[in-house]
Amino acid sequence: MKKNALALMSAIVLAYIAGQSCNTGSEKSGSAETVSAFTAEDTALWKTATNIFKPLPPLEMDLESPLFKLGEKLYHETALSANNQMSCNTCHQVKNFGVDNEPTSPSFDGSARGERNSPSSYHASLHIAQFWDGRAADLVEQAKGPILNPIEMGLKNEKEAVNRIKAIPDYKALFAEAFPGVKDPITYHNIALAIAEYEKALMSPAPFDAYLQGDLSSLDEQQRKGLKIFIETGCITCHTGVNLGGHMFQKFGLVKGPYWEFTGSEREDVGRYAVTNNEADMYVFKVPSLRNVEKTWPYFHDGSVADLGKAVKIMATTQLGRDLSNEQVNDIVAFLRSLTGEIPKHLASN
Repeated sequence: MKKNALALMSAIVLAYIAGQSCNTGSEKSGSAETVSAFTAEDTALWKTATNIFKPLPPLEMDLESPLFKLGEKLYHETALSANNQMSCNTCHQVKNFGVDNEPTSPSFDGSARGERNSPSSYHASLHIAQFWDGRAADLVEQAKGPILNPIEMGLKNEKEAVNRIKAIPDYKALFAEAFPGVKDPITYHNIALAIAEYEKALMSPAPFDAYLQGDLSSLDEQQRKGLKIFIETGCITCHTGVNLGGHMFQKFGLVKGPYWEFTGSEREDVGRYAVTNNEADMYVFKVPSLRNVEKTWPYFHDGSVADLGKAVKIMATTQLGRDLSNEQVNDIVAFLRSLTGEIPKHLASN
């Protein structure tokens, strides 16, 4: 498996080098004027980047629709927790890039903590699956989990969740509008469906998106240098596409392990193996998206590392067998800061 991973990394880097040598003409409409102000090397890097990464797609949804408005209210609804104080927003704070900056999140009553770090809810709709181990296929399935988890929101069953929502007068009309023609629209599935609809709007366009669209000045010189190192080091083996991750599963400690010897993790986590019972999935986790990574610390499935530079160095060692210099790490971190987006106006009031 290690040989295959190294072979894949080498192939990707070779493809990058080939791209640098053959990309000479302008191919992006509407961006040539901006691109022309930069050096040939900068332009070649940009063209290579556009083949590896993609900008966020435009948000094409009705933010005034009854379903979206219902989901927005339910995402912040504390009645969906046993103590009437916790909501989805408690651990996935909209104003804080979808996280709580805790290694693992506390339970509704503070008596325990979850076993894994709460990932950002931003851009989650673009992921291949949900949760670190991918046990939920989509946002709807994911939304059903925490509400009934005894060490998260703590409700006993779906019926209790439905009854709590039915007991709040405002919801009768909201569900009727969101699910017209349905005799009894307040169901557990529809609660999750509405929450998922709201989460689809959790997008934060970043300077890197503007860069990919042709505005090379969106990244400063150090960030462009960091992008080049990020590509050449082989980070793009896993972190590609619109989300720079979130689209595949990978073993933590692919080249050097076990991972906990590098992260200082307090316990061993078998990862996706707990879901599949397949030996090939031992220590395998969903590759996280790097969007807003500057703001979504601490890192890894257990939140064991708070410093982004240290996380980068660990990833280079465990996944790629590379020992990066401090300068290289600093440059990559500078690039990663270009992935920090702006919280849109439609979310800023939450």
